[in-house]
Parts: sequence; C-alpha cells; structure tokens
Amino acid sequence: MARLDIAVKGLFPTLVAAVELPDAAARNRELAEIILRRREQTPSIQASNAGGWHSDRAIADWGGPRVAEVLKAARDIATQLTAERNGEPAHPAWITQAWANVNGPGDGNICHYHPGAYWSGTYYVEDGGCAADPSLGGEFEMLDPRGPGPGMYAPRYKFAGEDGRSVGSGETIRPKPGLLFLFPSWLFHQVRPYRGRALRISLAFNFGVVPES
Repeated sequence: MARLDIAVKGLFPTLVAAVELPDAAARNRELAEIILRRREQTPSIQASNAGGWHSDRAIADWGGPRVAEVLKAARDIATQLTAERNGEPAHPAWITQAWANVNGPGDGNICHYHPGAYWSGTYYVEDGGCAADPSLGGEFEMLDPRGPGPGMYAPRYKFAGEDGRSVGSGETIRPKPGLLFLFPSWLFHQVRPYRGRALRISLAFNFGVVPES
C-alpha cells in the first residue's frame, strides 16, 4: 500500500512560554540583594516549599523597580498569549500576586498548582550552578496533565513526534539566571531538590482575572 498522507493535529495543547530577559546580570545582582535582605528580616511562610525560604506574597510592594520590571515583562507575555473566545486579542486587567523563593542544599517544592490564577510563572535570579551542572538537580518539573495513563498502558511506547516523548511523565526546565517562563496555573508542577552548595533564588508570580459578574 502506498504511504498515506496522515493529518496530525495536536489537540488540547498546554502552552508554556520561555524567554531570556536582556541585561540580566545587573538586574539579578539587585534582586538577589533585595531578596536576601528580606530573608534576614522575615521568617519563611509555609506553602509548597520543602525547606528553603518562601517570602510573603507582596514582593510587588517591597521589591522595588527591578521586581516591577520583571512582572511587567511577564504580564506583557501573558497578555500576548491570551485571547478572547472569538479569537480577538484580549487585554485582561491582571491581578498580580508575587513572591520570592530561596532554596539551599536539599530544598525543593512539592507538587502543587495555583488555584484562582490563570497564568503562573518564575523568573530565575540565581541558579546555584544548576545550568552548568545537571547533577545539582533543582529542575522545575511540569507533570503531564493527561495523567500517567499512556505510560501505564504501554510503557514501551510514546506518541510519535517531539512532543510525545514525555507522555505519562513530565517535562523539566533547568534554572538559568535571566530565564522567565509562564505556564497555565492549573498545571501540576514541582521543584526537584537542589543538591548544590550555593543558593537558588527565584521570583514567582500568579496572574488572575476579575471574575465576571
């Protein structure tokens, strides 16, 4: 039989966006100083963090212009990736919530999601050496929203194509200073334990929308 022309369409895609912000070195020096000073002054709250320090969720108020700079870039990306149901561009008035995370040796974040938000994301200030040395762990991991089913039914196989290799498991993003990424807030995610000796510093955020009346 002649080779068939198969129409393949990826249904129900999960959008994840990543960009490296310019001028990261100067920005990150200032952000690290601000965040570490705050860590000395205030105790950690307990959220998804397994060890480490998690700030309050008001860094937009106390973090200064560099935090505002990152959050504006993230909001611009979120707006660009959001549309009305009819396909027209959307211009949501994003409700912003943001915080800082500092992870040291052995620290990570347990699997969770962000209720009440539409987009969530992370900006990396310091990676603790993770980008250069994969053995240090600390990856941000997103779990397959289709669940483990495909892998359980036929663990030998994956769907053909680049986006099929993680079926039933997950995908990771390796921290790198200056990297900003966004993902849907309903997507289960976690941070693998960091095995380095330095500090892994990040700025995380949620963007929500005003409920319709």
